[in-house]
Amino acid sequence: MELVEAFDRGLEEFGRRVHRVRGDQWDDGTPCTEWSVRDLVNHLTGEHLWAPWLLRGATLEEVGDRYDGDVLGQDPVAAWDEAAAASHEAVHEPGALKGRVHTSGGLTPAEEYLRQMILDLTVHAWDLARGIGADDRLDDGLVALVWDYAKDTVPAWQGFGMFDPPVETPASASRQDRLVALLGRRP
Repeated sequence: MELVEAFDRGLEEFGRRVHRVRGDQWDDGTPCTEWSVRDLVNHLTGEHLWAPWLLRGATLEEVGDRYDGDVLGQDPVAAWDEAAAASHEAVHEPGALKGRVHTSGGLTPAEEYLRQMILDLTVHAWDLARGIGADDRLDDGLVALVWDYAKDTVPAWQGFGMFDPPVETPASASRQDRLVALLGRRP
């Protein structure tokens, strides 16, 4: 699976679940214990508001604090849809993945930034599904691509507070279960 196709599938997986959130579920918990459903959707919405800026070469200082705090407003689903559409458009812009983007970790190749966004979309689609009691099965091709990236990358990120420590899984566990366990979730 190509990176842009994986990004599109990640947007679809997460977005499909955002559209399933009922009005009384926004304050429900998620596997990200410090985040409610609303907090989780706010996190991803903010990330996708940043993406067009960063892919166009803006620095963190240029973006500033415009996406700090609550970016969902009164209509979280519409806020997500708008951010996802802008992010999708930016990723599909010719040459968008050829350069480097400014991140909190320094200048990062745009393709690496996209891999990180795909990982975030994938694991948080699972988190959101669990938080709202929806089907948590993810696209097999998306899971395979994210697993291939995460199994080598995530262990180096341990200790930075990005993910809880990995959870043990049986050898017979599915790739999706191994992925979410690697990212500190209980499948």
